[in-house]
Amino acid sequence: MARGGQRQAGATRTAPRARRRQRELDNEGLIPVLARAVREVETGVQRKAVRPSTRTKFQVVALLVREERTRVKNDADLSEGRRAEELKRLDGIGTILAKTAARDPSLLALLAEDAKVTEEARELRREMVLAAGLEPVVEEEPEPEAVVSPFAHPERQVVPQSVIARKLANPFLAPDFSFAARNGHPRRLAGWELLGPLFRSFEQAGASACMPLPEESAVRAPQGLELMPHQARVVAAAAAGHRSFLLADEPGLGKTAQALMAAHAADAYPLLVVVPNVVKTNWAREAHLWTPGRTVTVIHGDGHDVDGFADIMVINYEILERHVGWLSDFGFRGMVVDEAHFIKNKSSQRSQHVLHIADQMRERIAAPLMMALTGTPLINDIEDFRAIWQFLGWIDDVKPLGALMEALEDTGLTPADPAFYPAARGCVVNMGIVRRRKIDVAKDIPARRVADLPVELDDEAGRSIRASERELARRLVERYLSALEVRGQSYDGIDEELVRRVATWEREDTASTKDGENVFSMMRRIGQAKAGLAADYAAQLARSVGKVVFFAKHVDVMDAAEETFARRGLKYSSIRGDQTPRARQKAIDAFVEDPEVAIVVCSLSAAGVGLNLQVASNLVLAELSWTDAEQTQAIDRIHRIGQEEPVTAWRIIAAQTIDTRIAELIDSKAGLAARALDGSDEEIGGSADVQLEALVSLLTDALRERFGR
Repeated sequence: MARGGQRQAGATRTAPRARRRQRELDNEGLIPVLARAVREVETGVQRKAVRPSTRTKFQVVALLVREERTRVKNDADLSEGRRAEELKRLDGIGTILAKTAARDPSLLALLAEDAKVTEEARELRREMVLAAGLEPVVEEEPEPEAVVSPFAHPERQVVPQSVIARKLANPFLAPDFSFAARNGHPRRLAGWELLGPLFRSFEQAGASACMPLPEESAVRAPQGLELMPHQARVVAAAAAGHRSFLLADEPGLGKTAQALMAAHAADAYPLLVVVPNVVKTNWAREAHLWTPGRTVTVIHGDGHDVDGFADIMVINYEILERHVGWLSDFGFRGMVVDEAHFIKNKSSQRSQHVLHIADQMRERIAAPLMMALTGTPLINDIEDFRAIWQFLGWIDDVKPLGALMEALEDTGLTPADPAFYPAARGCVVNMGIVRRRKIDVAKDIPARRVADLPVELDDEAGRSIRASERELARRLVERYLSALEVRGQSYDGIDEELVRRVATWEREDTASTKDGENVFSMMRRIGQAKAGLAADYAAQLARSVGKVVFFAKHVDVMDAAEETFARRGLKYSSIRGDQTPRARQKAIDAFVEDPEVAIVVCSLSAAGVGLNLQVASNLVLAELSWTDAEQTQAIDRIHRIGQEEPVTAWRIIAAQTIDTRIAELIDSKAGLAARALDGSDEEIGGSADVQLEALVSLLTDALRERFGR
């Protein structure tokens, strides 16, 4: 008994020692330090007293919990029981972190893998590790983020001779700081992560994303042109001193004219315009129309023919890499980026080039005119705004800048306040976001109109087409001179009657034989060459305004367009002449009823009549008709009773080819009233007349070029 009693007493004596040792272990190491810190964070959030130091502590606790969990799992010296106990305690801290973040969602940004760790956070981490009796690990300096250099391929850089000449003519380009910008240093918001909340503020429903605009003033447009009221209000804002715009109007509302006239009102010359290749020629044409007193140059290739003294320089994204060096220090006072969603990927070369040029401009000019134009401000997610806002100078990589930071400070709110999000959204919108839909400004624009979009065929197909056109012109001239020789006459000025006869012979020969190059084969080749460009534009429209109708004359053009849409991930249906009535109706129903079907590809001959496609208000004419009636019938597929939005038909024209002549002739034959699309289907002349007049025009120009009169 005594021995047994001794054993029992001994057991009683050792139990408190084991419990004391367990408590000592529980109060040692990092976990108790983390537990105290997380309770302090929890208390601060519950009291709505979330200071920057509280946010820093939240982030450090989260980082250390993550590291400690990894250490515990991999520590071979720990027993299974001890490992399970420590993991359970770490889970408890993690639960408190999660509940705390649920109370203040702005803390979630600090848990992201790419969240920035400030110097204050590193110092607090070191203090907490020391408090746990551990030796802090010496951290290496974080490597700077890999940034794609705008000069990644310096061997490709070029400087046109005319640009060198301009710099030599004006070597002392003085900086202009007449618009002194506010510093926008954070005060109350110091230490807050703000970009995430700013982006999230646009995920919530809110008022229309359009800054307050002044009433239209007496903006003087060039003779023969007129700004619509919604356009004039943006120009008036620029004239009043506003210098950054995200102009996100729907396609068809005249963003190009607004940008050019805003640059004129702000005297933002020289002006750089960066555009997709498909609209480069159109920008040059519009610049000549809207700012006739300003010289315009288009940069092609290495820029051998660029006018370095021009007021407006137009360049496409694809060749920006070659010219970014001299563009960066040229001294531009304004920059327009068209289809600005092209720069949404900040790691891409073209985004880096655009942002580099913009930053260099702001180094010299405190408030240059910066305009981002897009009908598609968001493609995939809300952070597609990031590069556009950075181009405009509203933010940098980590924080809001200047006026935007001041506006956020003036709200008196922080991301911990629910009211911060609508207020922050308003601050960003007021920086210069302008978004109008067709239906919003329907009274300003015609109910039905055609907008020509010239495109440059600068590939091998384009060169071949222009060579064939020169060959056709040469053949017509030789035929004309042969006719003169038969008459026993020599060339003595243009005989218009003979020109018309030669053109008639050519048309009749073309109709009876398929041999050789002729106006019909050239128009078909032009349609094939335009197919990809027209499909690209239709895809852009579909992503920004919804459903689009795409018309073409030839099957191979329809095929090429459908391949483009498939590559872009756009669903489409197709209406062709070889379909059964059942297949045709199925294609129509898919476009009209299925919200996922963005585009319907239509044959002009098969779908030009008898269809109702008014679910769309935008139409792309990839190929020209020979008559205005055929074109009008196509447009009538969407401009019908019940259509609630203004209708725009985008006619794709191949610049510097016979395509341009055909478009002008169709318009002239239709008459000005019909061209304005006032509802008239009156046709003046037929397709044969247009073909004949195209040949007459080609021969007349060729004779003038050859003989000089």
